[in-house]
Amino acid sequence: MFKALVLDQADKITTSSIQELDVSRLPQGDVLIDVDYSSLNYKDGLAITGKGKICREFPMVPGIDLTGTVAESSDSRFTAGQKVVLTGWGVGETHWGGMAQKARLKADWLVPLPEKLSGDQAMKIGTAGLTAMLCVQALQDAGITPEKGEILVTGASGGVGSVAVTLLSELGYQVVAVTGRSSENGEWLKSLGASRVVERSEFEEPARPLEKQLWAGAVDTVGSKMLAKVLAQVDYDGAVAACGLAGGFDLPTTVMPFILRGVKLLGVDSVYAPFERRQKAWQRISELLPASYYDNGCREISLEEVPDGAEAITNGQITGRVVIKL
Repeated sequence: MFKALVLDQADKITTSSIQELDVSRLPQGDVLIDVDYSSLNYKDGLAITGKGKICREFPMVPGIDLTGTVAESSDSRFTAGQKVVLTGWGVGETHWGGMAQKARLKADWLVPLPEKLSGDQAMKIGTAGLTAMLCVQALQDAGITPEKGEILVTGASGGVGSVAVTLLSELGYQVVAVTGRSSENGEWLKSLGASRVVERSEFEEPARPLEKQLWAGAVDTVGSKMLAKVLAQVDYDGAVAACGLAGGFDLPTTVMPFILRGVKLLGVDSVYAPFERRQKAWQRISELLPASYYDNGCREISLEEVPDGAEAITNGQITGRVVIKL
């Protein structure tokens, strides 16, 4: 038997409960894992509260991230006792996820846990950190170097944004953090490496086709009007790595930044990123993140506290990363 957070739905209303389940209830997979930690992401919050159509079937165990120890494996790539990490692949949406003490998963979805990371550190990184690292790598691949100027990070108080601020700072970039909670989180963002903090309200006016060139590049976690504004302000030959839609999935922009300034819009996906790219990003992030990030950017909760946390994260009331100890 194992403990799990289980979501059900009736009359389009999603409910959650802590249940004791038998291992036979787990879905099919190659690898059985004793889960040590999961994490609470915005997508998890939408699933648990029912505010978003995340889960494709019920009952469902949410949790798009997990780390733990292999208990059994029918795949030769993984052996009992090995530490692994899982992010994405529809886990917690179409396949039972990390908010349980056990999980059965496909071997193709797993990455060996880097030696430098503990399980709780891996979940303090999680999907958010992996996405942030992929964004940073996308900007580097586009030729955006620290010498070219400031890098903007939108939604900087969130999981992806806070890791992106930290990583970019560690790589020598001058980072400008955008947040709607500058009075509350400004000093914290500076402690993570932001050189300055800008209030989100400064980006709320509708974007003109082109505006003053301000940023060598950007990591955008918001989308919609915010992304349009950022694109209009990026330097000639600059780039924006876009990975989120907290502000909406529309993009009210024009072709002007692209054809007159050569701006590059780089779409970043972490859910189905191939193994090699995923493994490289995990290794790189394990080398770059300072110890101060794990101390300052994260907090731990129990499985019983998850429903309240889900409500808070969907209301924009969570700062940094939230780790769930199983």
